[in-house]
Amino acid sequence: MNISLPIFAVIVGFAIALFTKAGKASIQLLLSFSGAFLLSITVFEFLPEVYADYSKMTGLLIMTGILLQVFLEFLSKGAEHGHLHHDKNKTTFPYVLFISLCIHALIEGYPIHTNHHLLYGVVVHKIPVAVIISSFLLSSNLSKPKILSFLLLFALMTPLGSLLHQHFEFLASIEHYVHALVIGIFLHVSTTILFESSKNHQFSFSKTVSIILGILIAYFL
Repeated sequence: MNISLPIFAVIVGFAIALFTKAGKASIQLLLSFSGAFLLSITVFEFLPEVYADYSKMTGLLIMTGILLQVFLEFLSKGAEHGHLHHDKNKTTFPYVLFISLCIHALIEGYPIHTNHHLLYGVVVHKIPVAVIISSFLLSSNLSKPKILSFLLLFALMTPLGSLLHQHFEFLASIEHYVHALVIGIFLHVSTTILFESSKNHQFSFSKTVSIILGILIAYFL
């Protein structure tokens, strides 16, 4: 399985931010699709797999994953679901944002080498996030080497999480528990995208279509 796809997703997101004029509405539609797709893959495949050997600890770790993501989003200001605001006066490297996003990316990479549908879900989710992060960084006063270093390290975190799982026996021995933690993270990120991407919580036909499309594609994979 090609675990380098998340790196490609970040490159695509950076290219979209650099060479196109994708508007906020377009990014929100892409986010809605990615949130629905990731949520559907989690519910259709990942969640039943983890609950096959159910214990109360499984549920506890899923809730812990949700709380962990809440904490990470407090640090990243919600970059995982599109809540980054451009700051043209920004000149210092955003270390807190970087660390938060890297922790998220590292953990989400843990299960992807055993589930290629989940890998696709992560990749689809990563593209709009990379667009948002790239746009934020490109609009700041950070130097191009700093921006590229940020994006390169961020891109490498997800494959690194997968490699750690494959090559460290200790991590493999607690796979079930880490998977439950990842489910909590995915549930929080994907549902937050779906519930917050509507302006003033108004009905949007295009957003609804993108969500339904994400669900259907995930179902028929």
